Parts: sequence; structure tokens; C-alpha cells
Amino acid sequence: MIELIRRLRRERSLSPDEFRVLLSEYDETDLKAINREAKEVAQHVFGNKIYIRGLIEIGNRCRNDCYYCGIRRSNRHVERYRLNNDTILKCCRQGYVLGFRTFVLQGGEENEATDEEMTILIKNIRTEFPDVAVTLSLGEKSPMSYKRFFQAGASRYLLRHETHNSAHYHFLHPESMSLANRLHCLNNLKSIGFQTGTGIMVGSPGQTVDNLVEDILFISEFRPQMIGIGPFLPHRDTPFAQYPPGSMEQTLLLLSIFRLMHPHALIPSTTALATLSPDGRERGILAGANVVMPNLSPMNERGKYSLYDNKAFTGAEAAEGLHQLRRSLEKIGYEIDYGRGDYSAPNEYN
Repeated sequence: MIELIRRLRRERSLSPDEFRVLLSEYDETDLKAINREAKEVAQHVFGNKIYIRGLIEIGNRCRNDCYYCGIRRSNRHVERYRLNNDTILKCCRQGYVLGFRTFVLQGGEENEATDEEMTILIKNIRTEFPDVAVTLSLGEKSPMSYKRFFQAGASRYLLRHETHNSAHYHFLHPESMSLANRLHCLNNLKSIGFQTGTGIMVGSPGQTVDNLVEDILFISEFRPQMIGIGPFLPHRDTPFAQYPPGSMEQTLLLLSIFRLMHPHALIPSTTALATLSPDGRERGILAGANVVMPNLSPMNERGKYSLYDNKAFTGAEAAEGLHQLRRSLEKIGYEIDYGRGDYSAPNEYN
């Protein structure tokens, strides 16, 4: 197993059968070994710096009905909201003063009637803060909407594919959604020029080792600039409420696999990791992550953006808790990088 890990670091790939072995037969010693290798690779490329992104959850209205998501259309128990552009700009101003130079605008997938308002917002952010990067995570849109966002000044887009297996995708989503359209959107984003991010839920209902191998191979071929992975966490008002959460260990294993395969990728240690375990964020960084996304949303709205139960959004997971985040990072030998943290095309890495 150790030789597999070392060869993965050296060659950045394994055969499908070797990935199956790594995913199904690892033990605690193997996990520590691959986390250590991934940490070394991340430090070689990024040093001991962790990029911060200011997360603004702009609204929880969503036209989709994904079976795992707390803000799914059919959930009648969630209090819906949508921040207006003035409120979002105020969040950006607060974040800018705190040192953030990337804002991530995340929300439920609304209809395209709202895209004009989003285009105006992006222009206003880039006009007031010309040195910041704007990242969007707004779901599946038409190529025209993506182009308008890009031309307005957004440069990054996060769209997790969640699973590359069609049968598994249909198990997680209603008939109105398709894996083919999700992949089509990802290809459109790349062709337009966005730094594009995709990723998966680890331990999602129905997921198999073979599904994970498919995901690894897809991401290897797609070569996104950003890779977002986190554990599945159930929400009480969804069809998957009774399913167990994803495994911390398996999530850290996959995080390290992706770091070894994609040394220059921007990989966050997610809020879901911090929700699963109090030291989840730090363990993600020690497994190769190099991005964290403290929450800049208005405090009175954060609890409404409930993708899963018990989401962490205070303390070091909050923008106003940067001092706490800084101390947490210092304890494990890292420090905050306040730069934009753009993805740059990799030089040859050995």
C-alpha cells in the first residue's frame, strides 16, 4: 500500500484496480502516510499559506429537488430568503476591511430571470473592489448566462458534479435533473474561460468504491482548477435524513488522493469537515487542503442556508472569527494568505 501511495505521488495516477485497492483496503497507518505525502506536496507548491475566501450565501431559494439537500424545493420547513444586492455589497465591504480578496457568492439554483441582477452585482463588486476575485456557485445555467457573468468580472465558478455514475446520480436527484447536463455545464464554464471547480460528496447514499474510482478518473481527465470534496451530511427534512454521515477518514483519504494527483489545484477544507468534527478543518489542511472559506453572510440569515443539519458557521468558520482561525492555523504550522490566491498553470513538478 505504501508503494501505491508513493507511486501515486510520483506518477499522479494509478490504474482503476489500484485505486480500488487504495480505497477499500487502507488502514490507519496508510491514511497517515498518504496524508503526510499530500501535505508535503501542498507545502512544496504553496508553502505554509492557506488562502481565505469570504463566503456569502446569497439565498436559499432553489428550483431543484435534490434528495440530499436541505434547501430542496420540496422542503416546506425552511424559511426562504434572498439577499438584495445592497446587502451583498455591504458584506463585501465588511470582508474587504477584514482582508478578504476573494468573495464566493453561493446560492440555490434560481431561474434565469435573476441572472441580470447577478450580472449587475458582479459589475458593482468589481467596480468598487477592482483587486478582488469573484467566485460563483449558483448551479446549472445556460451558456449565455455563464458568459454574461464572466464578462461582468466573475473569474471562478464552482459546480460539483457530485457523482460521475449516471445510475448513482439518478438515485440522488429527481428525473428533471441529469448528469449529462451537469457535465455539459462544466464544459461550458471551462470553454468560456472560468477557473472551474467540481467535486463530490463522500459517503453519499448509494455510493460505492467503484463510483469513487469513476469520480477520480473523471476529475483526472477534466483537470479542474478547484476540487471541492466533503462528507455527506444528512438533513432532517430530506428523503435521506436517516442515512449516516460520510466518513472523516474516507474524506481525508480522497482529499489526499486529489492533492497527489493535482498538486496545483485549489482544494478547500470544507465547512462540512468542520461540522463533522471540531478539528475537521485542521485535519483537512494536514491532508493537503489549501483553502478555507469563512462565512461573511449576515448573521441573522446563516442558519437558513441549511444544506445539512448542524452546519458550522460561527467561531473560526465565520469571517468575524479570523483571529480564531489564525490561531488554529498557527497551532498546526500554517498562516493565512490574504491574497486572491489565483490558480496558476503549473510548472513541471517533481
